[in-house]
Amino acid sequence: MSNVETVEDPEDPRLTDYREIRDAERRRRSGTFIAEGRQVVRRLLDVGRYRARSALVTPPALDALGAVLADARVPTYLVRQDIVNAIVGIEFHHGCLAVGERGAEQTPVAVLAEARGASVVLLEGLGDASNVGAIFRNALAFGAGAALLSPGTADPLYRKAIRVSAGAAVVLPFARLDDWPRDLERLRGDGYTLLALTPRAEAVDISALGTSCPRPSRVALLLGTEGRGLSAGALAAADLQVRIPMAPEMDSLNVAAAGAVALHWLSRTEPTPA
Repeated sequence: MSNVETVEDPEDPRLTDYREIRDAERRRRSGTFIAEGRQVVRRLLDVGRYRARSALVTPPALDALGAVLADARVPTYLVRQDIVNAIVGIEFHHGCLAVGERGAEQTPVAVLAEARGASVVLLEGLGDASNVGAIFRNALAFGAGAALLSPGTADPLYRKAIRVSAGAAVVLPFARLDDWPRDLERLRGDGYTLLALTPRAEAVDISALGTSCPRPSRVALLLGTEGRGLSAGALAAADLQVRIPMAPEMDSLNVAAAGAVALHWLSRTEPTPA
């Protein structure tokens, strides 16, 4: 394969991008991100939302991904397992890494246009990259079309977020809303109904949507931090507060789990006719 070069030295200049793998902020400033694992790298290449600058593979990973890497004309560095371990700093079993280029940040207007009326998830202040990654995975699984993030929400293209998302973070379009929660109003202008997910007793049982109360045709689901929950401003911006019914022994779920339950319910219910 003409795109494959064998590299024997972990200090080889061609591997510079990979030696900085654990410096998330430096990588962000450089306009790149790391995808790891065969499934994630395949999604990165198949979807094409982001350009792959290069890939680092062991022989077994090249056997699995060689064709797609060649089709995408991605410069590919073939290395021994011990070189991957030395670069990553642990016994790395995924066998494949790729450097993606962020490109220009998408605007909320572009992201909403791409969603084409599908549900949108709105993340407020979620600083844990694992939660952000899990929410992206759930959102893609249950048909959401985009995500919009408040300031302070973790970067979906952090290495950990991409890994936990199983590659959904390189598929689902997202953008940041700078003036939060005031910018939420633009969703209402695009025909979205804002649903705030909260454990408050006065909130409407989400299972009532589409049965005893109307299920909106375009839904934007607001998700907040665990413990503190959504801010007063976000709750006030919502058209409706909804909750997930649960056993009395528990009053809340992990935000990613709660988002999955809500998105699943929304995906299974038809909008109420106008």
